[in-house]
Amino acid sequence: MSSIEDIMKQMRTNPKGIRFKDLRQVCDSYFGKPRTSSTSHRLYKTPWPGDPRVNIQNKKGMAKAYQVKQVLRAIELMEVERDTGE
Repeated sequence: MSSIEDIMKQMRTNPKGIRFKDLRQVCDSYFGKPRTSSTSHRLYKTPWPGDPRVNIQNKKGMAKAYQVKQVLRAIELMEVERDTGE
């Protein structure tokens, strides 16, 4: 199993090549348990309304590239808010 840091590095370099289970692991680590999950979608709660949303989808074992990018933006926003104390 890859570490969160390894997966994040791969997400930044190749968002098209991310396995759903790896993206799920990152999201669980940053956002906690999903508020909804079905067989193909998982929706995570964020501390802000609207975008970037954290809604990931399993497509034949892979994550969708645009959702990987949304997760990266959400993580960056969380880190900025944490660093600025907002």
